[in-house]
Amino acid sequence: MMKVDVLTLFPEMMDGVFRSSILGKAQEKDIVSLNAVNFRDYSGNKHSTVDDTPYGGGGGMVLKPDPIFSAVEDLLSQTSAAPRIILMCPQGETFTQQKAEELSAEEHLIFICGHYEGYDERIREHLVTDELSIGDYVLTGGELPAMVVIDSVVRLLPGVLGNETSALTDSFSTGLLEYPHYTRPAEFRGWKVPDILLSGHHANIEIWRREQALKRTLQRRPDLLDKMILSDQDRKVIKRLQQEQQESRS
Repeated sequence: MMKVDVLTLFPEMMDGVFRSSILGKAQEKDIVSLNAVNFRDYSGNKHSTVDDTPYGGGGGMVLKPDPIFSAVEDLLSQTSAAPRIILMCPQGETFTQQKAEELSAEEHLIFICGHYEGYDERIREHLVTDELSIGDYVLTGGELPAMVVIDSVVRLLPGVLGNETSALTDSFSTGLLEYPHYTRPAEFRGWKVPDILLSGHHANIEIWRREQALKRTLQRRPDLLDKMILSDQDRKVIKRLQQEQQESRS
């Protein structure tokens, strides 16, 4: 069972998310243990202070190192596994599906969610193993990004999703955006499901889905194609799609 601990000043933010949907079901199945820890409990002072003004001046408050080190060390004393200790911050590595797959192989993850202006640099230098960001923007704290990462990671664990192939074909898992999906009815308000999906010819359906994934990626995220190892057939499809795009513009 994977163990996930989240260090936060607002553990109540995690309650609804951890109890709902896929994360709630994963806990019911004993696939993952999700735990929110208020690191204010480790402040070591009567006022439960966890932040202070920055040395050298400047605006805002900085999270002190001692409460966070103490909270992490307490968690480490309860396990023999060597966890990944993840700092959620705008300066971190951009989170990707590949990173989610990497983290899903771990036994224990500890997330540190900050508030205020930032973290004491010694937390970065001497405690964490990873720094992650979910995008180039700033939020009031690390709780929402941590929940995003946790959801993305937990759904990859064996037994979490009802259909084990779902995670394998998600957007970004193959390096491409996902192909279009359709379900009943076959016609809705005059809009019909593509005939190929009703044909029952699975080989042709797979070819269609691959082409659609390439087309959607070319239209919306062409940068992803530069990072992929493409087959000769993929390249032929992309060349044809590019020609069709040029013709539609002319």
